Amino acid sequence: MSLNKVMLIGNVGKDPEVRYLEGNAPGAGNGAKVATFTLATTERYRDRNGELRENTEWHNIVAWRNSADVAEKFIRKGTQVYIEGKLRTRSWTDQSGQKRYTTEITVDNLQLLGKKSDNPGAEGMPAAAPAQTYTPRPAAPQPQPQPAAQAPAFQAPMADEPQDDLPF
Repeated sequence: MSLNKVMLIGNVGKDPEVRYLEGNAPGAGNGAKVATFTLATTERYRDRNGELRENTEWHNIVAWRNSADVAEKFIRKGTQVYIEGKLRTRSWTDQSGQKRYTTEITVDNLQLLGKKSDNPGAEGMPAAAPAQTYTPRPAAPQPQPQPAAQAPAFQAPMADEPQDDLPF
C-alpha cells in the first residue's frame, strides 16, 4: 500500500500561466488546458533566542482541465488557496544536454480561501452563499420501545365466583 497526497495552504506567487495541449487552441472544443503557478507556504516559529523566524517554501503547482479553468478565471498573484494533490517528479534534457528534474504538485482539489475582497482575481466571481459549518451535537437519548402491555383477555366469570358490583 502507498499514499501520495499533499495538502497546502498558501499564497500564489505569480499569475497562473495557462497553456493548451498541442492542437487544442482556445475555443477549439474539448482540448486539455493546463495552468501552472507557484505557491508560497510560510512556517513561522521562534528560535532558541525567542526571536520570530520565518521559513518560506515555494511549490510548483500544475492544474489541469476544470482546475485550470478556475485558476485562469479567479487566481492572481497573492490569492490564498487550499490545494490537495499529488507529488510528481518530471525529468527532461535541456538545450545544453543536461538532465533536469523538477518536482510539482498536480492538483486534485483547489479551493479559494480568504475574503472576496482579499482576492485579486475575484472581480468576476459570483457571490457565494455564506459558508455553512457542521457542528456535531451529542445524540439525544432515544426512548427505548417498551414492550406493549397486553390487556388481559376478557373472561366471563365462572359460575361459582361471586359477582363483583364495583363500578369499574
